[in-house]
Amino acid sequence: MKKLLLPIILIMILIISACGNKLAEQASGEQGKDEKEETITYQSENGPIKVPAHPKRVVVLGSYVGDLLSLDVNIVGVEEWAKQSPLFEKELKDVPVVSDEDIEKIIELEPDLIIGADTNKNLNKFKKIAPTVTYTYGKVDYLTQHLEIGKLVNKEKEAQSWIDDFKVRAKATGEEIKKKLGDDVTVTVLESYNKEIGIFGDNWGRGTEVLYQALNLKMPDKVKEMTEKQGYYMLSTELLPQYVGDYLVISKYKDQDNSYQDTSLYKEIPAVKNNHVFEADANAFMFNDPITLDYQLNFFKEHFLK
Repeated sequence: MKKLLLPIILIMILIISACGNKLAEQASGEQGKDEKEETITYQSENGPIKVPAHPKRVVVLGSYVGDLLSLDVNIVGVEEWAKQSPLFEKELKDVPVVSDEDIEKIIELEPDLIIGADTNKNLNKFKKIAPTVTYTYGKVDYLTQHLEIGKLVNKEKEAQSWIDDFKVRAKATGEEIKKKLGDDVTVTVLESYNKEIGIFGDNWGRGTEVLYQALNLKMPDKVKEMTEKQGYYMLSTELLPQYVGDYLVISKYKDQDNSYQDTSLYKEIPAVKNNHVFEADANAFMFNDPITLDYQLNFFKEHFLK
């Protein structure tokens, strides 16, 4: 009798084990499916929109690449400008360049989220590919913008943590600079591109958010007046001396026409004569995301306090 029971017991154990494994596989599959399909509702500029709770493949058609990289979000497509930043070079090494005209290419990338600017073309087509969220540049300040990106990708806590830390570091650096140079020191930010010279206000990248908002340094009155409406102002070389403060920060493209620096007019500007000119890599200085802002803050700390 015992010999008959033993095979039966073994068979029952195998059946129970197989059923248990099947249930475990089903549960695991359901969990994976739930994670894949899990969404959150993000309150965008254009109203509520359902987006992935944990986006895995994001296409970025705006200036928010550094925000996402700092939050460890995987990016599968970016615009050309982001690709040119040496600060993103490692992370974007194998990420293809796309534009708002590359509908088929973006479809092939199989994004689960698209982030762009309100000025992008083909937004209605993008919305058919994946949830698409756009932002209006300058509608909110640069730190609030990062927080919004954090909310969008379900990493608000991480975004806020960086913001709090950045404020503390920037405040301390600003106080240190003013202690050395005085409360009334003025700084101008300049960039030459396509044979045109532009000066910038307090929210146009190129280190302006750090200088004028985070460090609380001043811009010359004439710069403030002329950049107040658009955020920047294009001028001729002859007028440049009127806009340069005690210090001049040049966001410089090495492949552009920088011949204005060879003119006697430029060389006679007091900031130039006093060796108060800081040249920065324009490609590294362009944006105002956490990675770029940290780089800019360190740049100014080094140059103002050396």
